[in-house]
Amino acid sequence: MSAQAGGPLSLSHRFEDGARLGSLLWEFGPGWRMISSAMLGGGVGRREWVLNAQVTSDYSRMDPVDHLLAMGPVGPGVGMLTAAMVERYTRAADGGVEAVATVGLRVPTWAASPEGRPDPVLRGGAPGPFAARPGTINIIVAVPVAFSDAALVNAVMTVTEAKTQALAEAGFFCTGTASDAVCVAVRDDGPEELFGGPRSEWGARIARAVHRAVLDGAEGWRRYASSADGH
Repeated sequence: MSAQAGGPLSLSHRFEDGARLGSLLWEFGPGWRMISSAMLGGGVGRREWVLNAQVTSDYSRMDPVDHLLAMGPVGPGVGMLTAAMVERYTRAADGGVEAVATVGLRVPTWAASPEGRPDPVLRGGAPGPFAARPGTINIIVAVPVAFSDAALVNAVMTVTEAKTQALAEAGFFCTGTASDAVCVAVRDDGPEELFGGPRSEWGARIARAVHRAVLDGAEGWRRYASSADGH
């Protein structure tokens, strides 16, 4: 079994809205199935690439899916947006699993908040279509084996739990930001793993890889934010 879970990962830049913005493209190719919370290519299905594109912190376009499609390659894929600096991505591996994270913690938040309390990440404190700023902690995970649908859902839970553990260990008392996104890619062939929880064989590897990538990203963001206005 190859220790390389996904395909090539490439970083590029574009000029948009008066800023130099990074785009991180992970090209998997055919033979992969993904589960994602992203706007483009979200849900469960066969996908061939994942794009994590940086936008400005005041991003207000009402056509984010079309925007992502224009930036991504041809074919089915997953597209995420983030206000974090994409070139500061972190990467970790464990037992054949690979995790890539872009971490920005300008507005950390708790998942459960009292009803009616405005969240600073929402414009005007009022939720609505695309009211939330683009996700600032995006996580992509590649696993070189097949998963059942239930194991895929379990893997997303594992990713989220490992992310929150890393944030707490880094000294950020939050569960993330209000619009984080996740994508887990698994092989589309071979025997399906039935479990993706943190004590299963592959779930444990996912947890460790995500934990390392997010912990490195959170600590890196703290260093960056201490000398600049980070996102």
